[in-house]
Amino acid sequence: MQKRDGFTSSIGVTLATLGSAVGLGNIWKFPYMTGANGGASFLVVYIACTFLVGLPIMMAEILIGRHVKANAVESYKRLSPKGQPWFLIGVSGVVAAFAIMAFYSGVAGWVFAYVFKSIVALFTGTQATDSVAMFNSLVNDPIQPIIWQYIVLVSVGLIIMMGVAKGIEGTVKKLMPVLFFLLIALGIRSLTLPGASKGLEFLFSPDFSKIDSTVILMALGLAFFKLSIGMGTMTTYGSYYRNDQNVPTTTLRVMLADLLVSMLAGIAIFPAVFAFGMEPAAGPSLLFLTIPEVFKSMPMGGVFQVLFFVLTAVASIGAMLSLIEVPVAFATETLGWSRKSVTVITVILLMIFGAPAALATSVTKDWQLFGLNPFDFYDYLSSNLLLPIGGLAICLFAAWVWGGKAFKKAMSNDGALHNGGIANIVVLLLKFVTPLLILVILLQGLGLI
Repeated sequence: MQKRDGFTSSIGVTLATLGSAVGLGNIWKFPYMTGANGGASFLVVYIACTFLVGLPIMMAEILIGRHVKANAVESYKRLSPKGQPWFLIGVSGVVAAFAIMAFYSGVAGWVFAYVFKSIVALFTGTQATDSVAMFNSLVNDPIQPIIWQYIVLVSVGLIIMMGVAKGIEGTVKKLMPVLFFLLIALGIRSLTLPGASKGLEFLFSPDFSKIDSTVILMALGLAFFKLSIGMGTMTTYGSYYRNDQNVPTTTLRVMLADLLVSMLAGIAIFPAVFAFGMEPAAGPSLLFLTIPEVFKSMPMGGVFQVLFFVLTAVASIGAMLSLIEVPVAFATETLGWSRKSVTVITVILLMIFGAPAALATSVTKDWQLFGLNPFDFYDYLSSNLLLPIGGLAICLFAAWVWGGKAFKKAMSNDGALHNGGIANIVVLLLKFVTPLLILVILLQGLGLI
């Protein structure tokens, strides 16, 4: 049998896992949700929820994948008692990853388009273009969204074809330093603007009176979805981990680095937003409407707008690599086909199923499935159903089926690491605390609470 590909170094493991966790959520979703839910008070609740929900499941997924050294479906299949269908956790992850990629690649396409448009505007001196008109002309066009989505899918597919070590690990090793450099550069520029201190106060000075049930539910949901859990990515990436990798330390570093990226994004965005009198609670439009208006108002804004959208594109690539790797790894190992053939087929299928989502505000806006357009349907299917159900099942499987004893053994690298205390806490969370919190997320996503 051909030797299975995998990550080659500890730093490669960390950066690849971080690349999966970091994505548009850090640059887009985290800032607008923080802005819409009270700033620093939301941040405090979000961090607490990350430790209680995100971190335990991330550890569980990675340990399961590393232990079995197989794709998401096969990992749960091999560890399941005979006759029990726990492999459906992996099936759910494959479907969720594909569904997310179908609409996520469309949003990433917008970002890639904004990189191009920002560069053109910079060199042609047309930076004063109205942001609303610019965005509407892009998303309502019957051709542009498809072109940019396909450019994204082909680009990511070419990297996936190169394999785990040369493709995924090699790419994120180059992209992650660029990401941090651009974030720091934009943050410094934002902090030098008059009135920037109001943005820092909004982000770092909590008003606990603003914490209510809505803020807690929003933070809980973001903590769950932010770390790429419940969608097969961490199980798949875990299967590429080296056996001597310290999983608890790695996952903690990834969580803290992911939080740092979100914080740096907040520092780059909120001081500038406040400096020019914009609305921090602008919601999803913050990235594509508010931010361009901010850059338009500042000296050398055109240059910094290009840097900002290059940064956002870089962040999206790492996440998309992990998403597309889930179905590719499953199909490659299940069907025995070559990685190149499976990648081509996966990209073509994503082009077919992703196109309706990319055109959801134009050609397919009247297509309805359960009352939702294609974009919203993929989002609802993955975010509100498959991910929380998958996350809940992972908790039950890791702590009760695979069992605390086996979990702790895997976590200690078969006794090489002395982390029994941490392992006991994680197993306790997976057994009793994390499942209840995910159940709350599921009920909220279904509109029952």
